[in-house]
Amino acid sequence: MIIMKTDATTEEVAEVVKEIKKYGLRADVSKGSYRTVIGLVGDESKVSFEHFATLPGVKEARMVEVPYKLISREYSKQFESEEIERAVVRVGDIEIGGERPVFIAGPCAVEGHEQLLRIAEEAKEAGAHILRGGIFKPRSSVHSFQGLGSIGWEEAREALSWMREAGERFNLATVTEIRGEEQVDLAAEYVDMLQIGTRNMYNQDLLTKVARTGKPILFKRHFGAGIEEFLSFAEYIAAEGNKNIVLCERGILPVGKGKNYTRYTLDLGAVPTIQKETYLPVIVDPSHATGRRDLIFSMSCAAVAAGASGLMIEVHYNPAEALVDAQQAIMPDELREIVDVCREIHRLTRAHGNEKNQGKAGG
Repeated sequence: MIIMKTDATTEEVAEVVKEIKKYGLRADVSKGSYRTVIGLVGDESKVSFEHFATLPGVKEARMVEVPYKLISREYSKQFESEEIERAVVRVGDIEIGGERPVFIAGPCAVEGHEQLLRIAEEAKEAGAHILRGGIFKPRSSVHSFQGLGSIGWEEAREALSWMREAGERFNLATVTEIRGEEQVDLAAEYVDMLQIGTRNMYNQDLLTKVARTGKPILFKRHFGAGIEEFLSFAEYIAAEGNKNIVLCERGILPVGKGKNYTRYTLDLGAVPTIQKETYLPVIVDPSHATGRRDLIFSMSCAAVAAGASGLMIEVHYNPAEALVDAQQAIMPDELREIVDVCREIHRLTRAHGNEKNQGKAGG
């Protein structure tokens, strides 16, 4: 990264960007309240950092050791007068990473107009802020319900219009998963946030196209990915100039043999670990992680206690009739209980954190 002096001019910044492009690289220009920092995007093996250090207006040129530098804390603290505790990502009128936990709720798959409107209304009454609903469903079996989007484009557009209608009627932001590049532009017309599911975490072309919409991105960790891999692929989105990224922990593959008691292993230790590496907000999906509705409450509480900025939970007024993941969907009244308890947990953990920070300042 190229760290500019606090009094660097616009012309000096432009000259540095021009020099970066000579190497065939792109420049990520971050202007903070303190100074401007320019990140280099691309293969830096042939870059002369000594050369950049001598350019007018440059304070320092140095390598960032982690592969996810644009979203790293090391990068962000260079251009802000105070280190960012957590970035706030706006989804419609909702702030993820702000003063309160955010609750994303809705059906795993959108099955019908009335179904979606009823779930949206009851989820809103239970305390949800964002409506989730799958139009394009990635499934392990070709014989399973793939979502209304798999039937045809007209059906996909209609289902997406229902998402927008539900969001507007009940004052909810909306999010849906994108399964392929050809779906990006269509979905971006209708919803407030685009989701990259776990199976597509490694899909570089899809990440690039989704990033270029400028929409906030909900980015799920692959069930076999380490934390460095997870953040490195989030960097593909940031490299396109879109840093409105919300990271989502949704469970990793269990280790060992024998009966699987949960669908995946929820890696709650990843939440505070990731937050030490990046300023991006992290949420948790206990529904896909456990695959069991009887565990959603306890894992939701634990996730918020671990520092998650929000939760993504599957909700249905009659889980037994859901076409997808019926065993992990909860009722709206159960969501209300989770929202109430998790808000209190968040208040207590935040108060504890403030007390620790005041103690350090006093010491």
